[in-house]
Amino acid sequence: MATLREIRRRIRSIRNISQVTRAMQMVAASKMRRAQEQVLATRPYAEKAWAVLEDLASQPSANHALHPLLEARPQVRAVDIVLITSDRGLCGGYNQNIIRATVQFMGKVGVPTRLIAVGRRGRDFMLRYGRTVIAEFTDLPPRLRLLDVTPIARLAMDEFLQGNADEVYLAYTDFINTLVQKPVIRRLLPLKPTITAEQGEEGAPMRPRTQGEYIYEPDPVRILGTVLPRFTELQVYQAVLEALASEHSARMVAMRNATENAQELLANLRLTYNQARQAAITREMLDIAGGAEALRRSRR
Repeated sequence: MATLREIRRRIRSIRNISQVTRAMQMVAASKMRRAQEQVLATRPYAEKAWAVLEDLASQPSANHALHPLLEARPQVRAVDIVLITSDRGLCGGYNQNIIRATVQFMGKVGVPTRLIAVGRRGRDFMLRYGRTVIAEFTDLPPRLRLLDVTPIARLAMDEFLQGNADEVYLAYTDFINTLVQKPVIRRLLPLKPTITAEQGEEGAPMRPRTQGEYIYEPDPVRILGTVLPRFTELQVYQAVLEALASEHSARMVAMRNATENAQELLANLRLTYNQARQAAITREMLDIAGGAEALRRSRR
């Protein structure tokens, strides 16, 4: 059985840890609220922009004559994946879930895959296991702006336009609510009216569009040359926002669970400490009583 000194040392250590986890929980809760407000504010616009992109991609004339980002390659020889993870840990299974989904998807693709890592955790894992990481982006600001993710989107578009990648996918964690976040792998380029579902499985086609073909003025090339890159950047921006909200939610829940576990462990240790102290007091009283009895008998 542990001594009283060892139990006191463990109680002091766990109390300090619980104070740290509680502080981290409060910080994560504050960041989570800001991230949720930001992602919920931009989600309707991003969803509508994605619907417009799908409509453009489903047009009868939506081919390379309109814009290269709409051109589907006849044969896929290489794939790029924009993997969005966190820079820090202590967020439960947030990083493991999206990394596992990405690795499974890479195994199903059947062609060489390269990664654009957003976040240290995904970058470190992929480099540790010999995956090809062509670029990395870390230390994104907490108040994310579109300009902060523009280099990520530009790199993905350049890789596709230069022919280094025939398809580009987004791998991120979709924010559902504070307790639920789902890993999502979605095809970003080339644009088409179908997406892949969670865990990298092939998704069913979207609902058929009933709109007719668009009429572009002054001309399709000039309009799409501006709209398609901007909307593509917006999809990357929204994916990073979803990932940030999911990260802070997962970290807040993980730190709350850690604090509750520490409090439960403290209660058990205090009970053990009191039992050990009472046992020590009882032993001392028995020793005193035994000594007094022995002294009384010796005097007789």
